[in-house]
Amino acid sequence: MRPAVLSCSDVGVTLGARRLFSGVTLRFPPGTCTALVGGNGAGKTTLLHTLMGLRDPDEGVVTRPKDLRVGWLPQDVVDAVGHSTTVLEHVLEGAGHLRELEQQLRSLEQRMADTSGDGAAGEGAAGWGAAGEDAVGQGAAGRGAAGQGAVGRGAAGQGAAGQGPEALLNTYAQVQDRFATLGGYELESEAHRVLAGLGFAPEDAGRDTSELSGGWRVRVALARLLLAKPDLLVLDEPTNHLDLDTIMWLETTLRDLPGALLLVSHDRDFIDATADVIVELAAGTTTAYEVRSGTVAAELGAFASFVTQREERLAGLRAAKAQQDRVIAQQERFVERFRYKASKARQVQSRLKQLDKLDRIEVPDHKALVARFSFPPPPRSGRVVAEVSGLTVRYGELTVLDGVDLVIERGRTVALIGPNGAGKTTLLRSLLGQVPVAAGAVTLGANVEVAVVDQHQAEVMDLDATVLEEFRTALGERHRAINHRSMLGAFGFPGDLADRKVLELSGGERTRLGLAKAMASPVNLLLLDEPTNHLDLASRDVLEDAVAAYPGTVVLITHDRHVIRATADTIVEFSHGGLSVFEGTYEEFLERRDSPSTAAARSRGEARAPGASGGRRAAPTRSAGLGGGTAQGAGGTHDAAGGTGARGAHGTASGTSAKGRAARATAGTAAGGGASAGRAARVTAGTAAGGGASADGRAGRKDPEAKRREAERRNARHRATRELRREVDRVERELGAVEAEIAELTRTLADPEVYADGERVKGLVARHGAAKDEAAALLEQWERAQSRLEDAEASVDAG
Repeated sequence: MRPAVLSCSDVGVTLGARRLFSGVTLRFPPGTCTALVGGNGAGKTTLLHTLMGLRDPDEGVVTRPKDLRVGWLPQDVVDAVGHSTTVLEHVLEGAGHLRELEQQLRSLEQRMADTSGDGAAGEGAAGWGAAGEDAVGQGAAGRGAAGQGAVGRGAAGQGAAGQGPEALLNTYAQVQDRFATLGGYELESEAHRVLAGLGFAPEDAGRDTSELSGGWRVRVALARLLLAKPDLLVLDEPTNHLDLDTIMWLETTLRDLPGALLLVSHDRDFIDATADVIVELAAGTTTAYEVRSGTVAAELGAFASFVTQREERLAGLRAAKAQQDRVIAQQERFVERFRYKASKARQVQSRLKQLDKLDRIEVPDHKALVARFSFPPPPRSGRVVAEVSGLTVRYGELTVLDGVDLVIERGRTVALIGPNGAGKTTLLRSLLGQVPVAAGAVTLGANVEVAVVDQHQAEVMDLDATVLEEFRTALGERHRAINHRSMLGAFGFPGDLADRKVLELSGGERTRLGLAKAMASPVNLLLLDEPTNHLDLASRDVLEDAVAAYPGTVVLITHDRHVIRATADTIVEFSHGGLSVFEGTYEEFLERRDSPSTAAARSRGEARAPGASGGRRAAPTRSAGLGGGTAQGAGGTHDAAGGTGARGAHGTASGTSAKGRAARATAGTAAGGGASAGRAARVTAGTAAGGGASADGRAGRKDPEAKRREAERRNARHRATRELRREVDRVERELGAVEAEIAELTRTLADPEVYADGERVKGLVARHGAAKDEAAALLEQWERAQSRLEDAEASVDAG
């Protein structure tokens, strides 16, 4: 067992009349990562404070070495970042131990210079200078001839501290060796590397920290800790202000740290990537689970291993408690029966003592927030909920969005992803009309009502109101018949919790209340900006269930990959002032983005839709549910949605809405040709009954009887499926023609001169919407016909 850099034994903390936790025994070996999980209010932050010595435990012992270096990133770290230094200076200050070693080197250099005397330059001293020249090396670099000469002129007498030249040089060599081992000579370059990993541009290193927003100052504080490489690094919700790419970089960096790591996080994917041990704080105590070994961990990941082990443990506890309860009931029955019988008095007293001494088994209450949502239907909107055309937004000289186009259709759950500052929140605010538009237009569809849940919603709540009173402020007359307490219960405020003051709620609970307010009175367009910040795992599950059950359209900004994976059916990626659209799940998006063919297509300014799989013919084009995701920031139109693509035309949204359903495989459509350009030829993959076909498709030798049977099977198949194949081909031709019309209308509507004629624009928009509805209907008709064709072919083959 490796020695721990920090440990605790039977630690407990009591706040007022409430015992927060007790019996906590943990150890943190170097090179391991421990993730602390638990519900909001369970005491995780208090436990961190106790372990680091920021408060004393009420019981138990925390053991820390005297020279332990601890790095600490609290949730409110913003105020700890100074205002009078540059970004680089503040980060370098984190490596104080290296600065101390550097000062020791400078001091030793001065002492070696002082011991040189005024003329005692003997041969021995000269020899020492030759031997010591490399030892000083880079530490004395920049001193030039004076630095080198100071060593070369070294006197044979004693140094300022009574050390001879040789002893002084040995001390210098030891300090310099430690300085080099700890990376002192690469300190500044490492600081730049860490800042780059956290999303800072090279020129940001010289900016004053006072110029940074709160989120970026958190990154500065994190960079400082990563550069310091403390013996124990403690992080409380480190991913709250990070984008997806930065989170993935941080995961890799944390795995390479030499010291121990203790973190609090509610991000399942982040825990999966970093944790060796998961410690759950629940029911007033902690339980540790090793999650890097075993079949479940290997196949499903660390968090799945934790859940499996926890359920197995709870099942064992429940069984043991049931057995103990039976024994206790038997003893209590004996006591009640013979309590007043003198001949049994001694036995009764004995059993009472046994019951008093019995260590009762307690099963932790792990009741999750089980959501049962039943939302009132929102007012029906038009098929297009929101449309963005050529939108450009600037803040001063900074262009955030540059000529982007986007169509959001009814029923979609859209996840906006990309680096911080790429324009995700700006796009959301543009839908609300809260940002000045430099060019382009933002149009909401017919009968669209909008609600928003953002990062600042708690600031507008009445802190003196109860949860129920605050919730009712969001309800209109049409929701008076709804059981308000039942709805709050679904969002994690059952029973008396609905009567708590808003002031008493944690940050995560206030976020849940804001979500309940926005969703209890359904609108047909819900905008969620970082709703997962400060939410615990159970609350994130509530969010996922609520979004999945929500009957309207949802646009979501979050950096929690698990939430995106569980809810989104369309991904919009922001980059360099533009955006690209992918219709499908997050896993499909990652697979496509990371594929070599997509990378090559990106380099050519192209993007193809995923091909069909499973033996089916590729479906005719089904354009992205959000329409043309054009990325013009890189200089040119980028149709990343796999929709129509003639001469760089914008993609269109023609798919029928299907919340939570992965997009079907699609092929590109040539806008001018009318037919599906990516249409796969029908392939008969059957094998001959006698010899079969060879692996590469070439026919093997068959006897005449086998050939005759195969010919009869082909003829029967052709007769049985002839009409179905004609229907499939007819629908494909019609769909190709409609999609070609959609592409032409899209190009026409992209021409600014068209908008000089209002009547013409109305006609074009009406025909554009009708054509997209027609394309959606034809696509569904094609899918039904294709399914019948495949069933008929399979039936013939089976017969």
